[in-house]
Amino acid sequence: MRLVQVALRATDLDRAAEFYALLLESAPVARFDPPGLVFFDLDGTRLLLDRAAPSSLVYLQVENVHDTLERLDGVAEVVSRPHVIFTHEDDSLGPEGHEEWQAFVRDSERNTVGLVAFQRR
Repeated sequence: MRLVQVALRATDLDRAAEFYALLLESAPVARFDPPGLVFFDLDGTRLLLDRAAPSSLVYLQVENVHDTLERLDGVAEVVSRPHVIFTHEDDSLGPEGHEEWQAFVRDSERNTVGLVAFQRR
């Protein structure tokens, strides 16, 4: 089994599409309006921005949480600054020998987004 799609509420599709294009550094792959849907491809998993979706919390892996926050400066509200959650002693939840860094922002639609990066300690 694999995750196929994650949906996030987007009351303003244009604004949300711009935010996620900046965050993901890629353009949407499809838009259907009506009914109010924008899709991004996350390495084979669809991220759906949907006017009718409930608010959600999604965690996205980024190369570096500090660099990502810098790119989003003035665009996203920082909920939680970058911090180490834990160090992976084995590979059960992430790459062994890496620290897991997380930061949280609010997107343009007020959804909380977790940013996750793995850095060798």
